[in-house]
Amino acid sequence: QVQLVESGGGLVQAGGSLRLSCAASGRTFSSYAMGWFRQAPGKEREFVAAISWSGGSTYYADSVKGRFTISRDNAKNTVYLQMNSLKPEDTAVYYCAAHTSRLRVGVLDRNEYYDYWGQGTQVTVSS
Repeated sequence: QVQLVESGGGLVQAGGSLRLSCAASGRTFSSYAMGWFRQAPGKEREFVAAISWSGGSTYYADSVKGRFTISRDNAKNTVYLQMNSLKPEDTAVYYCAAHTSRLRVGVLDRNEYYDYWGQGTQVTVSS
């Protein structure tokens, strides 16, 4: 069992930055690929970014490429999402998720590939 807890959300003006954190329980965190997803009101949950177990490979949705950076610290059992140049359309609840199989990072953009989810953290970007 893996428990994931997100933090770092909040209210920020357009053009600003936020860093989300996702703390994981369990000793096997370093063997899991991790992902970030988001869900805006009235919309389906969508993929944001994913990172391999080692941190050596990353994958981003086109909508955030060049603005967001996913990273991880396996010693701290934590994955991060640095969000820069935020836009109002980035407003959503952001979720982290753990992928416990061994699919390559480049295909981890589907909800069903993830086995554990956090409770989410709200990010609101004002114009």
